[in-house]
Amino acid sequence: MSAPFTRTPTERDRRGDLLLALVLFVGAVLSAALSSIAQIYGDEQAELWTALVYAVVVAGPLAFRRRWPGTVAVVVSLAYFTAVTIRVPEIYVGNIAMFIALYTVGAWMNDRRRALIVRVAIIIGMFVWLIITMYRDAISEADKADVVAGAMSPYVAFMLIQILLNALYFGGAYYFGERSWAAAEQRSVLELRTAELEREREVTAAQAVALDRVRIARELHDVVAHHVSVMGVQAGAARLVLEQDPARTAQILTGIENSARDAIQELRQLLETLRTPGGETTDTASTVTLDDIAALADASTEAGLPTAYTVIGEAVEVPSLVAVNLYRIAQESLTNARRHAGSGATADVRVRYDADGVEVEVVNTGRGIAQLRPGLGQLGMRERAAASGGTLEVTPRPLGGLRVRARVPLPVGSGVAR
Repeated sequence: MSAPFTRTPTERDRRGDLLLALVLFVGAVLSAALSSIAQIYGDEQAELWTALVYAVVVAGPLAFRRRWPGTVAVVVSLAYFTAVTIRVPEIYVGNIAMFIALYTVGAWMNDRRRALIVRVAIIIGMFVWLIITMYRDAISEADKADVVAGAMSPYVAFMLIQILLNALYFGGAYYFGERSWAAAEQRSVLELRTAELEREREVTAAQAVALDRVRIARELHDVVAHHVSVMGVQAGAARLVLEQDPARTAQILTGIENSARDAIQELRQLLETLRTPGGETTDTASTVTLDDIAALADASTEAGLPTAYTVIGEAVEVPSLVAVNLYRIAQESLTNARRHAGSGATADVRVRYDADGVEVEVVNTGRGIAQLRPGLGQLGMRERAAASGGTLEVTPRPLGGLRVRARVPLPVGSGVAR
């Protein structure tokens, strides 16, 4: 069960509250000075110094409105009611301060029951005070009037307007406070879900890498098993011709030595990458070669992504593990192109041989990629390139699409033309 949602003001929020309190204090002082000159309460107006005290009491608590919203709302409301009752010459900034205080109770008070009680109590107190004030003023106006009906009609209309405005005023403060709390709660839920999804994505990525390592380990098994089986056949042949043809026996033994050397080299390359291999896999045995990349291109074309295939340079034999890993990189790149490039995209697969090594490059057109995202099989492809002692480059193309280039160096003289 998750913990209940709470809101805690940050240092930035507290600095904002302090600035708000200062602005309202200055505004209250200016409003009081102008209201005093305008004589808004006439002869009943209180002394001007009371407005300065009122400005401090009504604006100062707002500096702590998000830390103690209930207390601040009560203090500001009492200050406002008192100021209006004794005719302090300032009413406008006080109205703003009380609206902000009530809004803050709804938006920031973590105890929702207390938030409801505080706001309802203030609103009920306001209407009780307003009714009492209206009744007192109505009696006063009636005593002054020669004709009660005629004198009361404009006053009653004015009071009804006041009730309507106050209902909208307090209703607005209540509504917007609730909406702010609900919005913050929704943001919190989304942030929690985003964090959970991020953790799940990391776990999934780790699992994908682990599974890919398992597949690489299986392919290593296939490659080494191939060499060992060849060595077994060659050893049997050597035993048969050992006495009749010593030269042929020496040739076979040389082949066994080469097979053993190749197997050990490939095993060392892969063990540098693998850390905790294990588990089962349903992948079939890895017997592919670089020539099989042509079939990948044909299959990609049939699947809806027109793919060209080109061999550059004079083909040479490459170790089985290198061939398997380059094949899988080409396969993953074409799969990503079909998934993400969009309609109308094309692909170009190039296998390059040179004096230093072999390179497989897959370039596709399609949707532009501003920044590479985690995924797209990059971790698995990099693992495969590293397992063969090579490098991998994955770069977005300026005109759209992606370029994947894997290069594996080969020892000088290791390949033979075919």
